[in-house]
This record gives sequence, C-alpha cells and structure tokens, in this order.
Amino acid sequence: MTAQQMRTPTPQGVGRAAAKIAELLPKTPLIEGEIGGTPVWFKAECLQPIGAFKIRGAWHRLSDLTEEERARGVVGVSSGNHAQGVAWAARRLGIAATIVMPVDAPQVKLEATRAMGAKVVLYDRPGGEDRDAVAQRLIDQTGATLVHAYGDPWVIEGQGSAGIEIAQQMAERGLSGPSRIVACCGGGGLTAGLALACPDAEIVPVEPEGWDDIARSLASGEIQRVPADAPPTDCDALQTIATWPINFAILKERCPFGLAVSPAEVRAAQRWAFSHLHLVVEPGGAVALAAALAGKVPLDGRTAIILSGGNTDAEQFAKVLAAQD
Repeated sequence: MTAQQMRTPTPQGVGRAAAKIAELLPKTPLIEGEIGGTPVWFKAECLQPIGAFKIRGAWHRLSDLTEEERARGVVGVSSGNHAQGVAWAARRLGIAATIVMPVDAPQVKLEATRAMGAKVVLYDRPGGEDRDAVAQRLIDQTGATLVHAYGDPWVIEGQGSAGIEIAQQMAERGLSGPSRIVACCGGGGLTAGLALACPDAEIVPVEPEGWDDIARSLASGEIQRVPADAPPTDCDALQTIATWPINFAILKERCPFGLAVSPAEVRAAQRWAFSHLHLVVEPGGAVALAAALAGKVPLDGRTAIILSGGNTDAEQFAKVLAAQD
C-alpha cells in the first residue's frame, strides 16, 4: 500500500501545509469587488509564480519526501498547471521530475514545464490513452513517487492552504471568514482542500458543461465519470474523467451541490476579470467567476471566488477579449 493510499488529508495537515507555504511564498491578493452591487472577494491564484494554485500542493508534497524518495525522483500527470507546480518545486528541491502531459495541452504550458527542467512525456488524450497507466509504467521503471494532481493527500492539503489565506485576509479586514467559497473544479483536489481548511464555509465546485462529473456525483451520491462523448472545452485544466474516492469522501460531506457553466459564460468571465480586476484568467480558472456572474450561486459580502489560474496563450486570450458572445 502506497503512502497516498495509507494517509488521509486532515485540517491539521492543511494548517501545516499553509505554514510551510507561508515561509516560501507571499499570500496571493484577496481583491474586494462587486457583482450586481454585492461585495465579493476574489482570490487571485492566477498571480502565483507559476500562474496557478497548483504550486501549493506540489510544494507540500515534494518538500515532505524523504531523501531516499527525492533521489528516485517524482512523476506527475497534468495538462499543465500541476505540471508547472511540480516542476517548480522539483527544481527548487533538486529533484528529477517527469510529467505526463496530453499532446493537446496548451503550448504555453508545455514550454513552461520544460523550461523549469522537467522531462515531459506526452500521451494521446484525444485518442483515449490512459495517463495514469502511462505514469505507472514510468514509476515501475524508476521507482519514482507519483505526485497525483488531485488524488494525493499532501496535494489536497496544500491546495487547501488557499482557504487558510482567505480566512486570514478576511480577518485582517474585520470579517469573520468566508461564508461561501466558489471554486474551479477538475478532479476536486482544490475543492476538498478548501473544505478541510474552512469548515464553516459552504464550498461550491464549478465545472465546464459536459465535464461536470463532480456535480453529477454529488447529486447521485456516487462517483460518476465524464461521458465518452463529452464536448470539446477550452477549460483544459479541468478535463478530468472522474474524481477519486479520497476527494469524494470529503466533497459529499461538505458540498451541497455542484454547478456547470457554458463556454460563453466562461469567456464572459474572462473578459470581466480583465476589465474589472485587470487580471488575465485562463478558461479553467474563470469557471467559478462565470457561475457567479451568471447568477448560478448566491452571493453575500463574505463570498470568496477562486481565480485559480492564468496560464493562457496570448493569441487565444486576445480572441476571447474580441469576441462578442
């Protein structure tokens, strides 16, 4: 049985991760804004050194490896943001990193991962190749440690450190903490971590239409998979086939429902973030904001929205800004 299978993420683990991350990285801004006249708080994880929140879980996981584990290296699976988080942490710790990435990952994410020294192994996501199977073959060959993008307890705890920061930053402004956190959701690592970090807040996961397996899982009470005929989506960061039991055990206790947003709603959110917050947010990093702007989630003066990533191609982003939908 692996360390990932033996260990359960805990609120105490989130607190330890937050303390480790605070020693390394400044808090990302918590920006106060308004939607429809209601004050809302925006957590700008798109301003992390790698452009996404994934740096949190990667650092917590890799910095906890033993010297023997570090010597054998790590393997990650990612469409780009987790890849960059693992590559960043591995370079800082002197650990060899191999990342299994889809052939259709955004070029900007592939290039950034390689630039940080990680080896990239491509797999055929459009053709249905199993990335976890590719990763397991590499692990069998090298003895490396798997750093899963959302099914790893350390990663879950690390992502939850964003919730610790939100609560601290709201307290500094005289508020008692978030009443609700609206989170971009792929495999559920961030959402589960936030649920552990902020037990008094309602946690609302948001996914792209057609890739809303967690929303359907919450509604049915059992883990559901994305259908084989799922539509294309620009939210590459959120294209996960199904969550893992380690996440769902937390989500089903803490998330009353999940939401899905359309491609047009995502593009509108990207434009809104650019014009109102002066932030560049990638499609997958904009879905939580999209749900709020579309009126799909209740808002109050203590609702926090995670802007989870900003790694988007300049040409693609320019097209979004110019679109009229």
